[in-house]
Amino acid sequence: MQKGKIGVSSDNLFPIIKKFLYSDHDIFLREIISNAVDATQKLRTLAGRGEYSGDMSNAKVSVTIDKEAKTITISDNGIGMTAEEVEKYINQIAFSGAEEFLEKYKNDANAIIGHFGLGFYSSFMVSSQVDIISKSYREGATAIRWECDGSPEYMLEEGDRAEVGTDIVMHINADSEEFLEKSRIQDILNKYCKFLPIPVVFGKKTTWKDGKEVDTDEDNQVNDVAPAWTKKPVDLKEEDYSNFYRQLYPMAEEPLFNIHLNVDYPFNLTGILYFPKLKNTIEVQKNKIQLYSNQVFVTDSVEGIVPEFLTLLHGVIDSPDIPLNVSRSYLQSDSNVKKISSHVTKKVADRLSQLFAEKREDFEAKWDDLRLFIEYGMLTEEKFYDKAEKFFLFKNTDNKYFTLEEYETLIKPEQTDKDNNLVYLYTSNLEDQFSFVQAAKNKGYDVLVMNNVLATPLINKFEQKYTNKRFVRVDSDVVEHLIAKDDKTHELSWEEKNELSPIFKAVCPENKDFGFIVDFKDLGENGSPMVITRNEFMRRMKDMSQMQGGMSFYGDLPENMNLVVNTSHPLVKQIFGERDAVLGSELEKVKSELQAKESEKSELEKTKNGKKDEEIPSEIKEKSEEVEKAISALQDERKEKLTAFGKENKLAKQLVDLALLANGMLKGEDLDKFVKRSFEMIK
Repeated sequence: MQKGKIGVSSDNLFPIIKKFLYSDHDIFLREIISNAVDATQKLRTLAGRGEYSGDMSNAKVSVTIDKEAKTITISDNGIGMTAEEVEKYINQIAFSGAEEFLEKYKNDANAIIGHFGLGFYSSFMVSSQVDIISKSYREGATAIRWECDGSPEYMLEEGDRAEVGTDIVMHINADSEEFLEKSRIQDILNKYCKFLPIPVVFGKKTTWKDGKEVDTDEDNQVNDVAPAWTKKPVDLKEEDYSNFYRQLYPMAEEPLFNIHLNVDYPFNLTGILYFPKLKNTIEVQKNKIQLYSNQVFVTDSVEGIVPEFLTLLHGVIDSPDIPLNVSRSYLQSDSNVKKISSHVTKKVADRLSQLFAEKREDFEAKWDDLRLFIEYGMLTEEKFYDKAEKFFLFKNTDNKYFTLEEYETLIKPEQTDKDNNLVYLYTSNLEDQFSFVQAAKNKGYDVLVMNNVLATPLINKFEQKYTNKRFVRVDSDVVEHLIAKDDKTHELSWEEKNELSPIFKAVCPENKDFGFIVDFKDLGENGSPMVITRNEFMRRMKDMSQMQGGMSFYGDLPENMNLVVNTSHPLVKQIFGERDAVLGSELEKVKSELQAKESEKSELEKTKNGKKDEEIPSEIKEKSEEVEKAISALQDERKEKLTAFGKENKLAKQLVDLALLANGMLKGEDLDKFVKRSFEMIK
């Protein structure tokens, strides 16, 4: 029997391994099983070269739990180890047997997974003692038994194993007894070992007999040794891709289509990515893409490892160039991972471009499900944007699809404004904004449907890239002003608006979430008497504030809406006539007094011209203050008279309510009052 100390530089290595090397304690099972698979792959390589004549037909890795003994045993019939190899590969931590083996057999070695060094010591995260019982494939080799309790001291002696291979026996510590439960181990095997290239067996398959579950004689193999992504695309049918998707995501809806990655230069990369049907929201899409290294699961938390928009995809990426390290920060900074990420982005864009070019009709049919993914990519990855410009589609209210270039050609004749800007009209809700859409179409304009969660940031992106293009929602102004042309319409003066706006402001609803700005425009006799529009800039800012932090200021502001009064409509003119009949003489009196005070103010201002404040006589200053107060009082008096008239005017209230109703903003008690008032007015 031999005793000694493991070749480490510090007694603190084990605590570091236990606490810091791996973020998840359950990773120990992946590491030990990976080493067992690695050992089996090595022996297969040697057998293929004629250096081992033993039977490899039943090569497998077995996982066994003994709850009474509180042990987990991982057994393989792989290459095994001599005492000298244990001394070299186990006692001298981090000396990689796999690297040495690969160098020697690099031309014909099967996939070598692990580095039998630090990975093995992950077993001490859950074990109070670990035993190795092994017998080398070498002729005349003697079995060995190695034992260590987690301190740098170990024991190495002859063992009694008869067959070639290795048993790793982990004596589970009191803090880790959860790993002695069958269901817990089954979950870990499903997570980390589902696609390992050597059969992994955990107990026996079960069946129901006499009302209870009993074991059969058949091994319970937990993994698929040849998953779809390891095969050549030419050897797979569409059915195979569908079956593999259900294997990955049993409860998921069928995907739209897939991309099979099969690259051997400038790095090795295989995998299958699926495009799922996405809802009209950016969902949290964690645990969808799985990263593998030679069929060994690395991580399913890919944020920061692949571009953000690719996290919306499902599937598998496998590359031996992805390091078997569970630290995401390490993976994010790894140069090979960055190259792979960039290449996957290119392959995804190329596949979408191919589908668009070869099967445009099918591409359009799937656009509503694809759109969110493509828009997300265009917003977050500039290289993807450059490619996506060719296959991004606009959809209009007639359900027709256009590329960016096609749509520009379509709308350029009618939707170019007086400043030579191309104006893209859009609706975010076809049903709610129906009347605005129809008004735009009646004028010969085309209207896009942009109704998903990314519409606002995408519009902002387009306007940043193309300074001669503007996007305007159809309800942001009356149709005559959506696209500014050279023709001028009569506008009321500021003074005239001041004499009219209090009437309609008085019957606008009071609401903490939004306020109204009253404006007057000539929309023609056949236009609506009143139209409610929403300021494009403020609405966009509020939309953006809901999506990202740092803009809560806009989100907290009440939304200002424009109540546009059609000065040419007969009903509006009727209100103007009623105002003149009720308030004409009073308003004329106020107007006359205001003009007199304004004239007096003007004369006082002339006496101040060219003088510093201290040079102006005090009596002039006092007189100016008196005049200002008088003007303000007269303006308030006029506003009060008009407001009082407006509140009593049923027609004004009815027209405002009609405009609110058209926008889906008249509800509850206000809607009930509107209905009752309507009956009264038509009696």
